[in-house]
Amino acid sequence: MSSPHLATPSVVTNDTSDAVTEHTSALRRTATKVPQIIVLFWVAKVLSTAMGEATSDYMNQSIGPAIAVPIMLVGLYLALKLQFKPHKYVAWRYWLVVVMVAVFGTSAADALHVGLGIPYVASTAFYAVVLAGIFIAWYRSEGTLSIHSIHSRRREKFYWATVLATFALGTAGGDLTATEWHLGFLPSGLMFLALIAVPAVAWWRFGLNSVVAFWFAYIVTRPLGASFADWLDATHRLSGLALGAGPVSLGFAVLVAAAVCYLAVTRVDVQPEHAGDEHDARTSAPAVGPALPEGVATL
Repeated sequence: MSSPHLATPSVVTNDTSDAVTEHTSALRRTATKVPQIIVLFWVAKVLSTAMGEATSDYMNQSIGPAIAVPIMLVGLYLALKLQFKPHKYVAWRYWLVVVMVAVFGTSAADALHVGLGIPYVASTAFYAVVLAGIFIAWYRSEGTLSIHSIHSRRREKFYWATVLATFALGTAGGDLTATEWHLGFLPSGLMFLALIAVPAVAWWRFGLNSVVAFWFAYIVTRPLGASFADWLDATHRLSGLALGAGPVSLGFAVLVAAAVCYLAVTRVDVQPEHAGDEHDARTSAPAVGPALPEGVATL
């Protein structure tokens, strides 16, 4: 017959293992994979969209879409693999994905118009439907669209699918206003600069739901940054400054790198460890009604 004391180490070991597992699980659940929404978030976002527009144009002009687009897709895939590995927000990994989404998303949006001849009105409407479908699927699955609750693999997949759709929609919308509506790149950029203030004011003064306000502003950042990048790159005949896609891409890359380095060193955009759980509790109801206290206040 076994001695009772022989079983004790096994029990202690199992209890310890369970405790470690629970602790690890809690950390993975509460560590939000996206940054705090501060002013520099919006600055970096607009700069990255401008860089993505110019970089995509430069690569397509230099080596052709047949080679450039697969390279962009591989770059996006590798960036996403890096982003999904850690169980917490890491500035350079996160922004690397944003940049690669900007680069690939530009070509994805242009493909419908340039490759298939689909008017920008149709492609804009198509990407709007795609984005709406992702939002519906995300909300039905998770009960929230809050970016402060991105602390599981499934939610992170929904988040990045949404980001990619917003880039494609914003690119198509920016091209629509600049070319088919003949506003030009600079007037389009100024229009979107004014438009991005709408969700901030609506949230601040009129109680617009903060989740709606955030994603509204997020979509607008794409045509905002891309319009100014195209204006810097475009020829004088197109009312641009004719600086060239290469120099414009490089210039914005330096600015993005500086912003991301600052965020990585200072960690000013790292969310509190339990922010995701707190926001989950506040955003589990349908995303309608009074504004929720998200970081969109710093638009």
